[in-house]
Amino acid sequence: MLRKTPTDAEEETRTFLISLPVFDNFNVTELSNLARYMSYIHLQQGEYLFTEGDLGTFMGFVVTGVLEVYKQTETGEDIILARLARGSSIGEMAIMDKAPRSATVIAKQPTTLLTLTEQNFDVLAKKHPETGIKVIRKIARLLSLNMRRTSSRLADLLHSPP
Repeated sequence: MLRKTPTDAEEETRTFLISLPVFDNFNVTELSNLARYMSYIHLQQGEYLFTEGDLGTFMGFVVTGVLEVYKQTETGEDIILARLARGSSIGEMAIMDKAPRSATVIAKQPTTLLTLTEQNFDVLAKKHPETGIKVIRKIARLLSLNMRRTSSRLADLLHSPP
C-alpha cells in the first residue's frame, strides 16, 4: 500500500470530499479541517485492503477503482457481499466500535481510497469538535443506510422460494 501524506493532497482531498453527498452540508472550513487528517491508500488489483478479523483502525472512501467485500460462511465459502466503486464508503464501524473487521475487502482493479484513521479522527475531534461531531453524525448515517440495505436483502432472501 502506497500512501500520500495529508499535507501533500489537502486540496485534492477537499475537492473529492465536496463531491460526496455524505458531506453536502459541510462548509469549506470543515472540509479543510477534515482533509488535513485524511490520507490516500493505493491498492493494486488483487491486493487486500483488510481481512476479516483484522483490527479495524480506519475507514475510507473509494476515489477510483472497485473493491469487493467478502464474508466467509460457516462452511468456509466466500460470498461477495458488495462491490464498491467511486464515492462508496468502507470500514465506518472501525471508527465507532474498534471491533475486528467483519469482512474481507479486495481490490478488483487498481484502486485509490481516501482514509481517516481512528487516531486522526480523535485528533480532529479534539482540535475541531464541531467538525468531529458532524463526522460522527455522517458515520452514523452511513451505518444506518447500510443496516437498512442489509435488512432489505435479508428480508428478500428469507421470502424467496427455495
